[in-house]
Amino acid sequence: MYVLAIDCGTQSLKAVVFDQTGKTIASKQVEFEPYYAHKPGYAEQNPQIYYDSLCIATQELIKVHPIFLNTVKAITITTQRDMAICVDDQGVALRPAIIWADQRMIDEPRKMAIHHRLLFSAIGMKPTVDILSRSCKAHWIQDHEPLIWKKTYKYLQLSAYLNHKLTGLFLDSVASQIGHIPFSYKHFRWEKKNSLKHDIFHIEDDKLCDLVQSSEIIGRLTNKAAKETGLPPKLRVIAAGSDKGCETLGVGCIDNECISISLGSQASVQTTTRKYYEALNFIPPFQAIIPGYYNPEIQIYRGYWMISWFKKEFAAKEVKLAKVLGVSPESLLEKALLTIPPGSDGLILQPYWGAGVKMHDAKGAILGFADGHTRLHIYRAIIEGIGFALYEGMQRIEKKSKIKVRKIMISGGGSQSDVICQITANIFNLPVNRVQTFETSALGAAIAGFVGLDIYADYEEAILHMVHNKDEFLPQKDQVDLYEKIYHRIYKKIYKRLKPIYKSFDQIS
Repeated sequence: MYVLAIDCGTQSLKAVVFDQTGKTIASKQVEFEPYYAHKPGYAEQNPQIYYDSLCIATQELIKVHPIFLNTVKAITITTQRDMAICVDDQGVALRPAIIWADQRMIDEPRKMAIHHRLLFSAIGMKPTVDILSRSCKAHWIQDHEPLIWKKTYKYLQLSAYLNHKLTGLFLDSVASQIGHIPFSYKHFRWEKKNSLKHDIFHIEDDKLCDLVQSSEIIGRLTNKAAKETGLPPKLRVIAAGSDKGCETLGVGCIDNECISISLGSQASVQTTTRKYYEALNFIPPFQAIIPGYYNPEIQIYRGYWMISWFKKEFAAKEVKLAKVLGVSPESLLEKALLTIPPGSDGLILQPYWGAGVKMHDAKGAILGFADGHTRLHIYRAIIEGIGFALYEGMQRIEKKSKIKVRKIMISGGGSQSDVICQITANIFNLPVNRVQTFETSALGAAIAGFVGLDIYADYEEAILHMVHNKDEFLPQKDQVDLYEKIYHRIYKKIYKRLKPIYKSFDQIS
């Protein structure tokens, strides 16, 4: 018995078939352009591309493994977060999807009830709330494309869009509702009318889809979807959750003594807890895949997208050579990392190429340049800078949970590098572990599927059978000591010292 997990990210869609031991039976990846931009700061994509990629991937799997027609018992979906897809009552997209990387804003935040405005002002959250309101994708559509908004029957996350394509139903997982939407992360439901969230995000209730818990059956494959995907009609579609939540589940991180580090386009440090707490004051934790649990998270907005930026701007030599040798540019850059000493010979990077929710004035910075530095020093400084930012995030989580982290589970594209995993272990001074697959989001979604099929009684039992530690990287004391000095003496002071300069940048531009 198998589960087919669909993991739709920013740059590709992966269809992965797992058995009930967590073994990858087969997989297919379909790549596409991450987004296109009509104007600077825009990031849009035709949502049909995601579904077409799903169909290509599943058709290829069935073509090579026709036995899956009888052995795959369910399909689960995990996707990138914070999307905006407007559809009509037939599920047809009315405009391109606006993805998480989009930076457009409306000119003024939405008006709020006076008691809410006074409350946010009193707790010092008014600037953050204004940014959230101005960056809400629905608000931009309402203001700039009012006819599109009027025609919008449902305003969906990508997971809900794909669920409708497969089942014909406007249903989605509770654990997939992460974005600029009026969702209560504390109570796992849409916010009630006149609530704080509804005052921040002005989206009509009837435009929001119905929700089910993870591992519940969303519906069954329609005849039309079966023909398009090559999968059998009536195949169960089981709810999973967001990509980061599935990653955390897929590495077996289900308590506060463990953290999940995701080195993806958006890097993050996340844990799982039954207790509600806010790693950043007044910024709620996200809902976990396990119903009733939370995922407190600190996010580095652009994260390992910066590696793509570096390759484009500085690594043409490695990209060209990689094509000749038939290897990835990252594999060549990994060898180059070893030629640069820990600390990058004094080059320090603050990785805020995209500002965070509360540090909305932050910008990227590289300090310490000298004549001996090379582009490879910049590359290592990027890796270390992201590591320092994630380490700072872990410390925030420890402070709020009052529980010491003892183990790190790592996933995402950056985790495929042994050198990066070792750097992470040295910065955090903790063991860093990788599981049996790099496709941890898909594995987490598959776990939700097997629980939904009642193969396992609960998530703990599923993890015991399906998640297996494969590699461990232990801290190296001499490098731990060096990174501790850099972090406390330099890195932690950078944002506070540069904040006034960042504000000046905004005033000038």
